[in-house]
Amino acid sequence: MTARETFDVLVVDDDFMVAEIHRRFVAKVDGFAVVAVARNGAEALAAIASEQPDLVLLDVYLPDMSGLDVLRRLRADGNPVGVIMITAAREIDTVRGALHGGAADYLIKPFEFVQLQDKLRAFAARARALGSDSGADQSLIDSLFGNTGTPAGTTVASSVDHSKSQLPKGLSAETGKLVLETLRTGGELSSTECADLVGLSRVSARRYLEYYLTTGAVEIRLQYGRAGRPERRYRVPRN
Repeated sequence: MTARETFDVLVVDDDFMVAEIHRRFVAKVDGFAVVAVARNGAEALAAIASEQPDLVLLDVYLPDMSGLDVLRRLRADGNPVGVIMITAAREIDTVRGALHGGAADYLIKPFEFVQLQDKLRAFAARARALGSDSGADQSLIDSLFGNTGTPAGTTVASSVDHSKSQLPKGLSAETGKLVLETLRTGGELSSTECADLVGLSRVSARRYLEYYLTTGAVEIRLQYGRAGRPERRYRVPRN
């Protein structure tokens, strides 16, 4: 893994427009630069060999092989390149395969810029920590291995005031508290409904909701309609 300030990125997606969107998103994040775009697994493997990127944004559904096949070949060859799976695949077997294959992260399409930005920044933080010559204390090791001290699948106790926790840049504690209070009183809401009640844009409301989802303060239910992608319905977990 490079110790440079800029991380070279390979974008792998068979949809030209989607790949271009991902390229533009990456270009907006300081410290990252796209060095190549591949449309299938064979192109991806060739580009990794020639460009030697630090990170690959890898789709699962490719025309010649799956992204998981690409990941397995890389690891079988001893290539430690960072990989973030970016895909519409939600099957737990696919997620398990990505995890066991050594993917650094997993992002479900469609997503907003800020979600990819957070993934890239987390990748950079891990890479730089691992590139350091200094020793690692237990807190650093826990953060690198994703250990927050709460077992997977455990709901964080409702007594914790999540509105006062350290929020990502661009989010305020006051607005976050209002979002949570709106969910508690309004019950199950979509990001649009929450935005209307709080007085935020839908994009801003969803940023708060998705953040609190990662902390356990909020949970979601997917509501499937007659057509199109399911609607994400947010609510505060019951005690």
